[in-house]
Amino acid sequence: MSFFHAGPAPKARGPRPGVLRDGLDLSPGMAVGLFGGSFNPAHDGHAHVAETAMRRLGLDRVVWLVSPQNPLKNARDSAPLNERMASAVAAAALAASGPSMIVSDFESRAGTRWTIDSLRALTARHPGVRFVWLMGSDNLAGFHRWRGWTDIMELMPVAVIARPGSLHHSRTAPAAARYASARVPTRQARLLPDLEAPAWTWLTAPLNPRSSTALRAARDAAAHL
Repeated sequence: MSFFHAGPAPKARGPRPGVLRDGLDLSPGMAVGLFGGSFNPAHDGHAHVAETAMRRLGLDRVVWLVSPQNPLKNARDSAPLNERMASAVAAAALAASGPSMIVSDFESRAGTRWTIDSLRALTARHPGVRFVWLMGSDNLAGFHRWRGWTDIMELMPVAVIARPGSLHHSRTAPAAARYASARVPTRQARLLPDLEAPAWTWLTAPLNPRSSTALRAARDAAAHL
């Protein structure tokens, strides 16, 4: 199964219209999911989230934005960026829509630290692309702690994909309550990329229990045997 991996920056003075310096080529009119995270490491649960969003929202692409360092997490617990990129590439290849999955280090190249700044940069560089922010329900539970979280909700539509262990807390999260009137029924999810923000929907699918935290714990335990 093939996939696209953002290559080195081109030598041109600036990006061509619709093309990022990291080689990410998106065309006006495309419906594109933005799936950000530390991916420390990425796993088939991430692929499940990306594939669910791709299929249920009718997306043309899903861009995996591998964060150089999540400001809300301890840097000592994070693997080097190149290792997390490699794990994201491997996980993206597991998705049925593998060729439409793009793994990108855009945030490192753009020098953005916070998600809202990354999304503003992407929308500015890609006018006409219909972006949707994707996240698991575990992230929605704490979304109100993110810098500029209301700005994210007002910038582009958001799709929340159910993840194990967070269904109750995410449904009652401050973000869900604040934007309750902007929630789009699941049966109308394919309309989301064309809607003006704020607009969000909740997507359910067979749950995948894989967890980056659990994988790191298992790895560390094995290292001490």
